[in-house]
Amino acid sequence: MIKAVVKDILFLEQKSELATKDDVDVINDLIDTLRANLDHCVGMAANMIGVKKRILVFSVGEMIIPMVNPVILKKEIPYEAEESCLSLEGFRKTTRYEKIEVEYLDRNFKKHKQVFTGFTAQIIQHEVDHFEGIII
Repeated sequence: MIKAVVKDILFLEQKSELATKDDVDVINDLIDTLRANLDHCVGMAANMIGVKKRILVFSVGEMIIPMVNPVILKKEIPYEAEESCLSLEGFRKTTRYEKIEVEYLDRNFKKHKQVFTGFTAQIIQHEVDHFEGIII
């Protein structure tokens, strides 16, 4: 179900909890909400739809990929980026890393470890920051 995007900074600054198999509906809601906003959004964290769980989704072309409880294990090659967010107005500068290694669960709670680079790595870092209450 498409959900409203949360813009309440006090809510967004709160840390997210680990997701469980009971949160599978949140994955579907995130996918639906991202799909409805693809013209101006490439990734979303669950707190952006009002759920404080460590779930994110991001788009790669036409495909939307969910990650449950992702943890960034390694970061390499820092650079300065300028980002926007559906929950905020305007653009803000932040430091991101060109290459990251992430351990996460897929929508079936199967564990994966994968390396991401470039813009995809940047999206994942942005959404993982949301889990910690970090807003660009």
